[in-house]
Amino acid sequence: MTDARPIHSVTVGGFWIDTTEVTNEQFKNFVEATEYVTIAEIPPRPEDFPGAPPENLVAGSIVFTPPDRPVPLSNHLQWWAYVPGANWRHPLGPESTIEGKENFPVVHVAFEDAVAYAKWAGKRLPTEAEWEFASRGGMTGNVYPWGNEFRPNGKWMANTWQGQFPMQNTAEDGFAGIAPVRQFPPNEYGLHDVSGNVWEWCADWYRPDTYQKQKAGESSVVNPTGPDTSFDPQEPGVEKRIQRGGSFLCTDQYCSRYILGTRGKGEVSSGCNHIGFRCVQDAQ
Repeated sequence: MTDARPIHSVTVGGFWIDTTEVTNEQFKNFVEATEYVTIAEIPPRPEDFPGAPPENLVAGSIVFTPPDRPVPLSNHLQWWAYVPGANWRHPLGPESTIEGKENFPVVHVAFEDAVAYAKWAGKRLPTEAEWEFASRGGMTGNVYPWGNEFRPNGKWMANTWQGQFPMQNTAEDGFAGIAPVRQFPPNEYGLHDVSGNVWEWCADWYRPDTYQKQKAGESSVVNPTGPDTSFDPQEPGVEKRIQRGGSFLCTDQYCSRYILGTRGKGEVSSGCNHIGFRCVQDAQ
């Protein structure tokens, strides 16, 4: 996790932040009020995929699809699949539904979908620095939002993966997939699920050297908004924004990014069934 180093000082101004990730019910209210259509609900444009058969250009999104046998963890494509008809209304595909799951985090939201909701709500997405400040709950030196033990007194504190990844989730924490909001204890600022459940979009572009450049100044950075452009050496031509917090798929076998200070990244035009968001508002 070299993109999360070096540790450096940052100062942020006052802001309010949602206590939970945006829920299906909240996002539904937004869609009904604005008739907004998410990226996952729009068929890909032929000009963006030259040579692709027309029958393959169908609306959909990326869904975690566990293999039926152990697989090497070197290729994440072994447990992700593009599912036609998957979107925020149908998180696992066209036969699935969010009925009865109004208090679950909304997923399959691309970056611009999250921005659109935030603008409608009179809010915005948090910067990466704001998100980390809030997630720590005033406890700057801790490993997790609740302390330094992953399971204090044997208690599950976040929705993460148990069992053999990616084949079998034993759901010892009570959830084999996304959990409703507020199922686990909040941090000291009253925020739920800043570790695990679903990844959360931040406003900043992703670059692996962002912290190195901030540290080079050798002074506290005030209200950083991240780099001006995106760059990921693993996919140089793909624009990515920061994601934080990890998800129900995180495990020490593969992705332990439920740890405070760790960073994620995501293609701006893509969502999947473990990415959501929460909003912030400037303090007046």
